Amino acid sequence: MKTLLEIFVVSTRLGLTSFGGPVAHLGYFHEEYVRRRKWMDEQAYADLVALCQFLPGPASSQVGIGIGVMRAGAIGGILAFIGFTFPSVIALLFFASFLHIFDVSSAGWIHGLKLVAVAIVAHAIMGMAKNLTPDLQRRTIAVFAMVFTLLLQTTYTQIGVILLSGLIGYLIYRQEETVQEDLKAAVRFPLSRKFATISLCLFFGLLVVLPIIKELTASNYITLFDSFYRSGSLVFGGGHVVLPLLEREFVPTGWLSEEQFLAGYGATQAVPGPLFTFAAYIGAVAYGWQGGLIATIAVFLPAILLVFGTLPFYDALRRNPKIKSIFMGINAAVVGILIAAFYNPVWTSSIFAPIDFAIASILFCMLAFWKLPPWIIVIAGAIGGTLQSFFM
Repeated sequence: MKTLLEIFVVSTRLGLTSFGGPVAHLGYFHEEYVRRRKWMDEQAYADLVALCQFLPGPASSQVGIGIGVMRAGAIGGILAFIGFTFPSVIALLFFASFLHIFDVSSAGWIHGLKLVAVAIVAHAIMGMAKNLTPDLQRRTIAVFAMVFTLLLQTTYTQIGVILLSGLIGYLIYRQEETVQEDLKAAVRFPLSRKFATISLCLFFGLLVVLPIIKELTASNYITLFDSFYRSGSLVFGGGHVVLPLLEREFVPTGWLSEEQFLAGYGATQAVPGPLFTFAAYIGAVAYGWQGGLIATIAVFLPAILLVFGTLPFYDALRRNPKIKSIFMGINAAVVGILIAAFYNPVWTSSIFAPIDFAIASILFCMLAFWKLPPWIIVIAGAIGGTLQSFFM
């Protein structure tokens, strides 16, 4: 019981203070769990991070869940998730309620938050392109993924692009030495393979069953849960990449406007914790705080099930170069998908005049070159948008 309470307290403190996105979160985790508390050694942490980078979903949250699992089993993983996630969920539920009470659709600071989204996504593209497309083949995959995602804007385009890119990655890289790495001792996790198999069956089963239940019941809450569960299951590359999937899922259907969507995305940058908590905001705008909680559970449930389902098998997976080759193709496609999202809806809904481009450029420089924390970028964007509305 003492261990479980310790996991919850430590993860909650991280959830209240971990600004800066997934890469920064991994740094916070390393400092807290490896250096200070010595809950695991460097190699175990590196192995866990490598696994979560290969899984769909929010990588930093999955690492936190995995650390909780390694410390105290499945319950430890769930408590680590709750502590790290719910501070930002609560903050975004309050923000969504504020938008419900006050009509701020034409407010200058809302437009400023949309310009923040331009800077944030542009910065994410730079970092991901450098890491995930280092050679000509993967850059080519990224370009074609961008083209198909822009020209064929359907619900299934992104899924098809990811599957095709994984196949191309397998064909190109399955024999390459770049997918090999030095392997040390096997990593042990306190979950049985039987429990892992059940978790994986539940993960895939919900993907199949939820759309059927949605058609049979016509319940708004089931529809909400299905949409967010699918989004959480199919997003490779972390929180920034969930943007296009959620935009195409909820904006065309009228659940929220383009302005509300991008304002919420900008606000998400101002709170600590995982970017996937953006789901709480969307759910709350659509159906109040109950919708926000349902959306949060739905978008993170695939990540939890995948961590539970893959940890016991990870040692075998990391020794398989063919598996790694598939993910090399998928990760390249993620870059192209994010570039497509940067154009539409982020750019087309935010940049209307030279002053918009100027403000977005300053915000980008503050983030990428001056290395200021994201919450400062959000405040600066809101101030810039407000000033623009007064003088334009």
